[in-house]
Amino acid sequence: MDFMKMMKQAKELQSKMGDLQEQMGAVEAEGTSGGGLVTVRVNGKQELLSVKIDPSLLKPEEAEIVEDLVVAAHTDAKAKVDVAVQQKTQEIMSGLGLPPGMMPPGM
Repeated sequence: MDFMKMMKQAKELQSKMGDLQEQMGAVEAEGTSGGGLVTVRVNGKQELLSVKIDPSLLKPEEAEIVEDLVVAAHTDAKAKVDVAVQQKTQEIMSGLGLPPGMMPPGM
């Protein structure tokens, strides 16, 4: 591979990485726990967007359970976002002609 071709691919990679970062903000996933009693939404930047708690859980003696369910729902949503981001990354990187399994630093 000649140097000019490598430089062109590097610029293309940089552009695609910028596109990926933009698209990650648009990715959203919903996570649930407690059989749907707690639902959270996160975006591709792993920011918590919303929390919904079934009214049946809003009793003072249930506070610790609700807290645990919120954490579990967030973990579920985060895992789903991670999968979606990984798929987007593979889509963008597939056209660069990089060897299989080779990802740029930070990916």
